[in-house]
Amino acid sequence: MQKTKIIPLCLGVILIISVFLSMRFGAINLTWEEIQEGFTQLFSGEEVGLNARIFAELRLPRVLLCVITGASLAVGGVLMQALFRNPIVEPGLVGTSSGAAFGASLYFVLGSVLSFNAGEWTLPIAACLGGIIATYLVFVLSGSFRSRASIVGLLLTGIAINALFLSGIGFLSYIARDPQARSITFWNLGTISGANWHSVFIVGVSTLACVLLGLRYTKSLNALMMGEDEAQLIGVNIKRLKLEVLTINVIIVSVATAFTGVISFVGLIVPHILRMMGGSDNRYLLLNGVLLGGIVVTLADLIARMSLRPAELPIGIVTSVVGVPIFIFLLRKGKFYF
Repeated sequence: MQKTKIIPLCLGVILIISVFLSMRFGAINLTWEEIQEGFTQLFSGEEVGLNARIFAELRLPRVLLCVITGASLAVGGVLMQALFRNPIVEPGLVGTSSGAAFGASLYFVLGSVLSFNAGEWTLPIAACLGGIIATYLVFVLSGSFRSRASIVGLLLTGIAINALFLSGIGFLSYIARDPQARSITFWNLGTISGANWHSVFIVGVSTLACVLLGLRYTKSLNALMMGEDEAQLIGVNIKRLKLEVLTINVIIVSVATAFTGVISFVGLIVPHILRMMGGSDNRYLLLNGVLLGGIVVTLADLIARMSLRPAELPIGIVTSVVGVPIFIFLLRKGKFYF
C-alpha cells in the first residue's frame, strides 16, 4: 500500500483511539455504560444518570472541540508555511492569534456597552476582526505583499505587533472586573473548559468551510514552492493568492482562538511531522493536518485534565511544554523540512 494511503489510515486510527480515551478519562472517569447512556440522551432525550449527562453536555462537546481546534491550527500552519515558503512561520508568529485574543478580550470587557450585537456570532466576529487587523498590520509593515519579502522582516514585525496587542490585552485585564479579567487570563493560556455544543457548531462550520476553500489553493501553493517567478509563469496570481490564503488563515485561526484562547506550537510542529512522514505536497499536508492536529490537541487536553485532577492545566501550557523542546531540537539539528 502506498505511503499516502497508510499515513491517513494510521492517523485516523490514532485519532479514534485518542477520542475514546479523552471521552473515557478526565476529572471524572466514565464507564462505557455511562458513555452509551450519554449518547442515548443525545439521540432520544431520555432521562439518564448524572455521569451520563456530564458526558453528553460537557465531555463530548469538549472532545469534539479539541479535534476541530487542532485541525484549525494545523491547517493554518500548513497554509502559512506554504504561502511564505518558510518552515518557521505559524499563525501565532504573524499576529493572528494575539490579535484574535485581543478582539475577544475587547468583547469581554466592552461588549455590554457596544451597540453591535450579532448574537452567538458576536464573539467569533470580534476575534476575527482582531486577527485581521493584527495580521494585516504585520504584512503591510513588513512589506510581505511584495515579491521576495524578507522572512526576517516578517517575523520581527510579527514580534512587535504581538507585543503591541499583548499590551492591549494587559490593559484590558487591568481595567476589567474580576470575572472578565479571569476570562482574559484563560484566553492567554488556552483553555477548552468552556466547550459546549454552541462553540462546536461555530468552530466546526468555520473549519470545514476553510479546509474546503484551502484545498482549492493547494496546486497554486505547490507551484509557489518552486519560486514566485516560476509560479507566475504558469499563471499564478501571487498577490491575489497571498490575500485569499491569508484571509482563510485568519478566519480559521481566529474563530478557533475565540473559543479556546491561544494554543501555541500546534500550527508550527504538525506540518513538520507530516513532512518527515510523507513529503511536502500541500494537499497531503492539509488533509492529514486535520487528523494530526486533532490528535495533538486531543491528547494535550487529556494530559491537561489528568495531570492535576480534579483541577486542570490550561492546554496552552501543555502544548508549549511539548512543542518548545521539539522546536529547539529541529532547529539545532537543521531538520526543518520543506
